[in-house]
Amino acid sequence: MIIGEVFFKHFYVWVAVVLLILCMEMKPGLGSLTTSRVGDDAKVRCIERERQALLEFKEGLIDDYGILSSWGSAEEKKDCCKWRGVRCSNSTGHVIMLNVHAKFYLQPLRGKISPSLLELHHLKHLDLSVNDFNGSRIPEFIGSFSRLKYLNLRETGFLGTIPNQFGNLSELRYLDLRFNGYLSAKSVEWVSHLSLLKYLDLSYVDLSEAIDWMEVTNKLPLLTELYLFDCELHSIIPPSLPLINSSASLAVVNLLGNHLTSSIYNWLFNFNTSLADVELPFNNLQGPIPDAFGNLNSLALLQLSFNQLEGGIPKSLGNLSSLRTLDLSHNNLTGQISEFAHMLSGGTEKSLEILDLGGNRLGGSLPDNISTFSSLRRLHLADNQLHGSLPGSLGQLGTLVSVDLSFNQITGLFPNLTAFSSLKELVLANNQLTGTLPRSIGQFSMLERLDVSSNFLEGPILPFPPNVTLLNLSRNKFSGSISFLCAAINEKVKFIMFSYNQLSGKLPDCWMHMKELVALDLANNNLSGKIPQSFGFLTKAKTLHLRNNNFIGELPSSLKNCRKLITLDVGENKLSGKIPTWIGTHLTSLIFLCLRLNKFHEHIPLNICHLNSIQILDLSQNNISGIIPQCFNNFAALVRRNKSIENFSFIYQVPDADNFDVVYLENALVLWKGQEFEYKNTLGLIGSIDISSNSLVGQIPEEISCLAKLVSLNLSKNSLTGHVIQKISELKMLESLDLSSNQLSGEIPASITHLNFLAVLNLSNNNLSGKIPSSTQLQSFDASAYAGNNELCGLPLPNTCPGDETTLDPSVTNRGKDNIIQGDEDGFINQEFYISMGLGFGVGFGGVVGTLLLQRSWEHILFKLLNSTNDWLYVTTAVNMARLRRWLQS
Repeated sequence: MIIGEVFFKHFYVWVAVVLLILCMEMKPGLGSLTTSRVGDDAKVRCIERERQALLEFKEGLIDDYGILSSWGSAEEKKDCCKWRGVRCSNSTGHVIMLNVHAKFYLQPLRGKISPSLLELHHLKHLDLSVNDFNGSRIPEFIGSFSRLKYLNLRETGFLGTIPNQFGNLSELRYLDLRFNGYLSAKSVEWVSHLSLLKYLDLSYVDLSEAIDWMEVTNKLPLLTELYLFDCELHSIIPPSLPLINSSASLAVVNLLGNHLTSSIYNWLFNFNTSLADVELPFNNLQGPIPDAFGNLNSLALLQLSFNQLEGGIPKSLGNLSSLRTLDLSHNNLTGQISEFAHMLSGGTEKSLEILDLGGNRLGGSLPDNISTFSSLRRLHLADNQLHGSLPGSLGQLGTLVSVDLSFNQITGLFPNLTAFSSLKELVLANNQLTGTLPRSIGQFSMLERLDVSSNFLEGPILPFPPNVTLLNLSRNKFSGSISFLCAAINEKVKFIMFSYNQLSGKLPDCWMHMKELVALDLANNNLSGKIPQSFGFLTKAKTLHLRNNNFIGELPSSLKNCRKLITLDVGENKLSGKIPTWIGTHLTSLIFLCLRLNKFHEHIPLNICHLNSIQILDLSQNNISGIIPQCFNNFAALVRRNKSIENFSFIYQVPDADNFDVVYLENALVLWKGQEFEYKNTLGLIGSIDISSNSLVGQIPEEISCLAKLVSLNLSKNSLTGHVIQKISELKMLESLDLSSNQLSGEIPASITHLNFLAVLNLSNNNLSGKIPSSTQLQSFDASAYAGNNELCGLPLPNTCPGDETTLDPSVTNRGKDNIIQGDEDGFINQEFYISMGLGFGVGFGGVVGTLLLQRSWEHILFKLLNSTNDWLYVTTAVNMARLRRWLQS
C-alpha cells in the first residue's frame, strides 16, 4: 500500500525522467538506430538495415566519377542520412528520398538496380534519371514502394515494357519515364490507378498499340501536365470516350511528334476551361485551324507547327487575352499578314510575346499597326511571300528581342531600328534590301546576332554592335577594307561571314583577340597579302574559308595550332611553297581540305595520310610532282565512313535566357561531274579526291581501291603511267571517274562494268588499248570519253575490234535493211519472240536512254536546283530540331 502510494505520488516524476533519458539517447522511431557521441551530445544516424540496403545498391553500380564517394562503411561515413542524394525523415530517421540523378550526361552511374532497395519501406522520392542501366528492364519491384510520390527514371537506358506493377503506386504524384528509347507499353491501363497523379511524362515510349491512352488520361482527376511526344500515338477515339473528362485540371498537353490527325480536336476541346499549353507540332493535322481554339479561355501557348494546316488563321484567336506564344510555322497557311494582324487586335496583341508564322504562304506587307503588339519579344515570319518595305512602326517595338524576316521578298532600304534597345537577334537574309547599313546599327548594345546575307546592300562595312557573336554579311556588295575588325570585334565573337562581296586590302593581324571564333568565311572577295600568323590563335575554329582571293606566300605554320579545324579551304589563291607536313600531323580532324589552284610544289607529304577523317581532298591545279602516296588507304572515313559524319554542318546554341539557335551550315565548292557545285548539307555525303592538273608520275596505287566510300576520283592531266587499277570495281560508290590526259596503257579492266553508279567517265588521251568492255553503261557514254586512245576499239567508238565483223547471207542482204524480217516463215520468229523483243526493248530503252538522260547537261541544272532546295530544307529543319531538342531537355 505504501509502495503504491509512493509510486503514484512520484508517477509524473518517473515519466519525466524516462522521457528525458530517451531524448538524450535516441530519436523515436522504428527499428534499431546507431548513435555516436561528439563530446557529451548524442547524434542520431540512419537505420542500420536501410544503410546496408543502400550499400548493397551501391555495389551493383559502376561509379566512374565518384558520385557516391560519400557512401561507405568507414566510421566517418556511417550516417547514411548525410550521404549524397539521401534524405531521411526528421521524425523517424527512415530514408524518404533517394536522388542520384546524373548532373552531367558524361558522368552517369552504370550497372543494375539492386532489389535491396525494397528495405526502404518509407521511400517517397526516387530519382535515378540520366544514368545508364545498360539496356536492362525496369525492375518490377519499384511498383512495391507504396508510399512513393515522386518517380523519375528519364534517360536511364531502360528497355522492354513498362511494368504493370507501377499501377500499385497509388500515392504517386509525379512520373517521368521519358527518353528511354526502347521502352514500350501495349496498354497504359495501369496509369488509371494513379488517381493522385499530377505530372505524367512518357515521351519516347512506344505507345503505338496503346489505343487506350485517351480513356486512361480522362480518368486522372488531378492530372495537370501530360507529355507524350514521339510516342507513335494515333488519334483513335474509342466509342466509350465520355464527352466530359474527369481530368478537368489538365493545363499542359504536349503531344509533339506523333501521328495524330485533326480528330484529336474532339478530345482536346473538352478541356476548354483549364488548358493553358497545347503543343501538337510534327503531327498529321490537316485542314483549317478550328475556331474552337478561341474558346480555350486560359490558353497561353498554342504550338501547331510542322503540320499540313491550310486556309487562314481563325479570327477567334483574337479573343485569347492570355495568349503569350503562337507558333503556327511550317504549314500551308495563306492570306495576308495585315489581315492576321487585324484579327488579333481584339486583345491578343497586348499579351502576345512570341509570334512564329514562318514557313507558310502568307503574303502582303507588314502593316503599320504592328506597333500595337506592345509585348512582342519574338517575331518570326521567315520563308513566306511577304513583300514591300518594312514599316517605320516596326522600330517602335522596343520589347523585341528576336526578329526573323528572312527568305521573303522585302524591298527598300535597310530599316531604321534605333528603338530596338532590347534586340539580340536580327535576321533579314535572302530578301531584296538595298542601300547601306545605317550607322546607328553600331549603337545596338544588346545585339548579338546579325544576319543580312543575300541582299543587295553595298558600301563599306561600318562598326557594328560591340557584343555581336554572329555577323553574316555574305552575298552582298560590300566593299572596302576589313581593317576595322581589330577595333570593332569583341572577344566573344564566334561567327564572321563576309563571303561573296567586294572586300579588298590585307587581312588585319589581330586574330589573337578572337579566341572564341568558330567559323570564319572570307571567300570570294579581293583580299590580298599574306595570311597572318595570328590565325594560329583561333584554337576553337572549326571552319576557315579563304577561297578565291589573292593571298600570297606560304600557309602560316601557326595554323597547326588550330587542331579543331574540320574545314580548311584556301583554294584559288596565289599561295606557294610545299604542302606543309603539319597538316597531316596536327590538323587530324580535317574533313575537307582544299588547296586547289595555287602554286604549291614538290611532292605530296606522306603525313597527309594521317587525315583519318578526310572525306574531300582537293590538291588540283598546282605544281605538285612525285608519286601518289600508297598510304591513301589510311583515309578511314573513305574506307568505312563513320555514320556520325553525315554532314559538316553544326548547330551552335547560344547560351542565353532566350535560347536562340545559330545554325552554321558548312559549304564547299567541289568540282563534280565536270562542273563546280556549291554543296552544303549534302557535303558530308561526298567522298572526293581530286589531284588533277599537276605533274604527278608513276602508277596509280592499288591501295586506292580500298576507298569504298569514294564517290569522285579525278587524277586527270598528270603524267601517270601503268594500268588502270584492276580492282577498280571495289570502288562501289564511284559516280565520277576522270583519268584523262595521262600516259596510262593496257586494257580497260573488265571489272569497271561493276561500277553501277558510274555517271561520269573520262579515259581520253591515254595509251589504252584493246576492246572497251561491254555493258549497257559503258556503251552509253559519249565517244569523247575514250578519244585519244588510238588502240582502243568497240562501241561507242566508230572503229570496230578485230573479229567483230559479221557477214550476212547475200540473199538476206538483197532484201534491204527495211525488209530483213518479213514474217513468221523463218520458224523462230513467233509470238513469244515478239513479246521477248518488246520486253527487251523496253528494258534496254529504259536502261540506255534513261541513263543518257540522267547524264546529260540538264542533269547538272536539276541537281543544282535540288541541292539548293535541300540546303534550305536542311537549315529550316535544323533550326526547329534544335528547338525541339531544347524543349525535350528543358
